[in-house]
Amino acid sequence: MWSRWDPEHCNGGLRWQIFSYNSGYNYKNSISNGGLFLMAARLARYTDNATYGDTAEIVWDWSNEIGFIHNSTSVWQIWDGANIEENCTEFTKIEWSYNYGVYMAGCAYMYNYTENEVWMERAHDLLLSATSLFFNSSNSIMYEQYCQAAGMCDNDQRSFKSIFSRCLGLTAVLIPSTHEDIMGLLTKSAVGAAQSCSGGSDGHTCGLDWTFPGWDGKYGLGEQMCALEVMQNLLVSQLPAPYKNNTGGSSVGNVNAGSTKLVTLNQNELTITGGDKAGAGILTAVVLAGLLGGSIWMVW
Repeated sequence: MWSRWDPEHCNGGLRWQIFSYNSGYNYKNSISNGGLFLMAARLARYTDNATYGDTAEIVWDWSNEIGFIHNSTSVWQIWDGANIEENCTEFTKIEWSYNYGVYMAGCAYMYNYTENEVWMERAHDLLLSATSLFFNSSNSIMYEQYCQAAGMCDNDQRSFKSIFSRCLGLTAVLIPSTHEDIMGLLTKSAVGAAQSCSGGSDGHTCGLDWTFPGWDGKYGLGEQMCALEVMQNLLVSQLPAPYKNNTGGSSVGNVNAGSTKLVTLNQNELTITGGDKAGAGILTAVVLAGLLGGSIWMVW
């Protein structure tokens, strides 16, 4: 992931997409960089390798300085992202639960690794903000505030609460001072999720809206993931904290894995030759001929 860090645009950060022909290649966003931040923080704690910790610091500082993470109001905000054409100055001001989750859990790992109080304070601040944004004020049940009430969540967005729940569970374990508040929120949400898992032909299909009495008629992989994660993260207190490589962890890493083949990922421009153009022209002619012939046949 670090090999894709792009200092030429917006002074750093990861792009949303890897390849130049993908929609979103010119977009840098919180989840891409939050994922790198969380991964670096986890590896720093697991390996006790300062290089990973330094990387996590760089990603956090960049996300904060560029404005993806900011605390200009009474609560912290994490906005979705920005395009490189405006040098990441025109933000998409949408807030998603999983963005808050990955940065919060990254802070929790960094606090547990460094014992630096600033990381604990950041985690607490993000938890406070996330609580006000993604938990219903009347019943403290989790919801995806931007799209859920309007029924506009797409397939990806319907899974965001699963990542958010997982990150809340990790934070509760790694920063004990957050445990009581997080378990209270997860417990109420898990009860709501459980009663929503009563639909479909099997009688236990889970819904999207956990405040709805029973199943809300929504179904899919995202709904099942969210219900599973919010329930199973009630069990985190029964398990030890995530292992380190000197406390029972058995994973062996390779910091150079894959890096020899992925040198110029941010310069992945397509090279179109004359033969490519000729081939494309022939294929286009064949497709058009088929469409025209089919249309004539149907009319005839």
